[in-house]
Amino acid sequence: MEFKDLEIFQKVAEKGTITAAAKEFSYVQSNITSRIHKLETELNTPLFNRHRRGMSLTPEGKKLLNYCNQILLLTNEMKKAVQSKKEPSGKLEIGTVETVIHLPQILSNYIKKYKNVDLSVVTGVTETLEEKVLNHKLDGAFVTESEFHPDLISHEVFQEELVLISDNRTSTLEDLKAEPFLCFSEGCGYRARLEAWYRDQNITPKKVMEFGTLETILRSVAVGLGVTFVPRSATTHYEKNGLIRCHTLPDQYSKIKTVFIRRADTFLTSTIKTFIETIETNKQAPITPI
Repeated sequence: MEFKDLEIFQKVAEKGTITAAAKEFSYVQSNITSRIHKLETELNTPLFNRHRRGMSLTPEGKKLLNYCNQILLLTNEMKKAVQSKKEPSGKLEIGTVETVIHLPQILSNYIKKYKNVDLSVVTGVTETLEEKVLNHKLDGAFVTESEFHPDLISHEVFQEELVLISDNRTSTLEDLKAEPFLCFSEGCGYRARLEAWYRDQNITPKKVMEFGTLETILRSVAVGLGVTFVPRSATTHYEKNGLIRCHTLPDQYSKIKTVFIRRADTFLTSTIKTFIETIETNKQAPITPI
C-alpha cells in the first residue's frame, strides 16, 4: 500500500466520482480506477458502492477513510517538522470573521516581510471557522472568543465594544425592540450576544434577516431596514456621516474579544510562528484612517 493510493482513495471518497478525482490529480480515469481496485484487492473488501450517480463508501470504506485521514495528516506534519526552514515559505491559509479591524495591517506587514509565503484568507462565522481549523482545512483563524474545543489554542488579538445600531431616525432602545434583526448566519459570535440580550429582555424579534457581508448589513441598517450588533470600530464612517445611530448595551453583552486560534497539536512551523509574532507586534498599532 502506497501513500498515493490513500490520497486517491481519500479524494474519490470526497468527490464521489472517479471522474472528479481524476481531474483533481490530472490522471486518466483508468489510473484512478485501477488504484482503487488494487486497494480493495489488498484489503480483501469492497470500499465503495457503485451506482449511476457515482460512488459512496461502504461501512468498511468509512472505517478506512478515518484511518486514512489520520495517516495523511500525520504524514503532512512529519514533512513540516523535517523540512522546516528558518525562512517562512509555502502556503498559509487563514480564516477570519469580517470585522477584524487590525487585519489589513497584520496581513500587509506579514506579506511584505515574508515574500515567499503564499497567504490566502477566507471569511466566515466563528463556529464554521473553528470547525475548519479543527479539521486541518485552515492553519488558523481570527474569531470571537468562546468556549473552544480542547484541541485548539488561542492567542488574544484585541478587545472590542459591540454596539446596537439603527438608522439615524431611531433615538431610543425601546424603539428598536420591534425592528428586524439583521445579522450573519448561525455561529456568529456577535449574533449570539444580541440574541442573549433579546432573551434576557423577553424580546422576540419580528424578523431575523441573514446577510453575507458586513457592508451589506451596515448599508441596510442605514436605509432603515432593521438593526444590527457589530463592533463600534466597524461603524465609524457611517456614524461620522450621520447615517446611523449607536446604542450601548451592558458590558456582559457588548464587551468581546477577538482571538487567533490554531490546533494545539500541530507542528509550529516558522511560517505560522512568524504570523503569530506579527499579530503580537501589530495588534496594538493605531488604525490608519480611511
